[in-house]
Parts: sequence; structure tokens; C-alpha cells
Amino acid sequence: MNGYQRRTEQKREKVKRAAVELFTAYGFDKVSLAEIAKQAGVSPVTIYNYFGTKDELFAKVVTEMLEEAWEERLRMLRSDLPFLEKIEKMIFETADFANKVDPEFLRTMMSSNPEILTMTEEIYKRYLPQMMDFFEGGQREGHINKDVSAETFLLYLNLLNEARTKIDLSMDKEKNQRLIKELTSLLFYGLVGPNGRPDHFGADRG
Repeated sequence: MNGYQRRTEQKREKVKRAAVELFTAYGFDKVSLAEIAKQAGVSPVTIYNYFGTKDELFAKVVTEMLEEAWEERLRMLRSDLPFLEKIEKMIFETADFANKVDPEFLRTMMSSNPEILTMTEEIYKRYLPQMMDFFEGGQREGHINKDVSAETFLLYLNLLNEARTKIDLSMDKEKNQRLIKELTSLLFYGLVGPNGRPDHFGADRG
């Protein structure tokens, strides 16, 4: 990457950060390109050249952030970290993403903008096979119950998303680490202790 490309990428990152901060703080309708440009330290023309209109800027910012988050997750899943540590990192990264972008704001924008919803669904579908590989590897290594389907595993991960987004990473680091470890424990072992699980739990019922 030469000097010009590096400066261009730095400007793009500044615009993305400014857009996320302002959209999250004030809502999409109350923020102008001029305000984003001022906070990013660039001209409105620069934003238009890099991203287009405000609608296009928002769509690109959201999809690029999701793409980056997924790519970071996949790099971690391909690493040599222990399986449970990978789960913990997934929870932490989701909490970190939620601290950057308000999940409720994202949901509102997606519901009002079918194009953004479609793009996020396409991103999820594109990365789903890698998540399936991770799940199947966990089953082969004995980390995940062989009787649990991939559909159930992914559904449960999605159910944990809401809990993850409540973790405030600006608060006590030790407390956050404890919460993440407990969420991971809940994912794999549930609430029931070793003496509380009935013998027939999980057995086929004909």
C-alpha cells in the first residue's frame, strides 16, 4: 500500500467512525453528511466520492463493519486456540461490536431499509458454511453433544446475542471476563449442576 492509498484508507476509517458515532447518538434522520464530514475532518465532497449519498454511506458502513467482524471471527476460528477459548472470544467480539454500534439502532435501520437487511442476510449466508465447519469440528472433538443439531447450536448462539450485547466493555475488565466465562459455561453445560440432571434428560421419547 503506497502513501496515497494509506491516506485514503485512513480517511475512510475516520468517516466510518464518525458516521457510526453520530448515527448512533442522534439517529439517521438527524445527521447530515456535513456533520459527519466535520467530525471526520474531511470535506462533504470527500465523503460523496468515497461512499456516495448518506443512505449509501450508512449501507456501506454497516456492511463493511459486519464483513470485518466476520473476517476477524474466522481468523480466530482457524487459529490453534482451544475450542472453549474460541467460544469465549466470539462472545467478547460480539460484545465489543455492540459497544461500537447500538444493536437496537441497527435493527431499526434494517427494518426500515430492506436493502441493508438483504445485504446483512447475504453476509450471514456467505459465512454460515464456516460456522458449520466449526460446529462439526467441535462435535468430532467431543466438545459438542453429537445429538445436538447444527440448527439448534446456531439458534442457541443467536439467543445468546442479546446477553452478549449487554456486556459493557468500558466497565470492570475482571467482571466482564467472568461474565463471558459464565456465558460460555451456560452454553455448554446449562444451568443444571452435575447432580441435578435427570437420567432421562435428552433421551429420545417415543
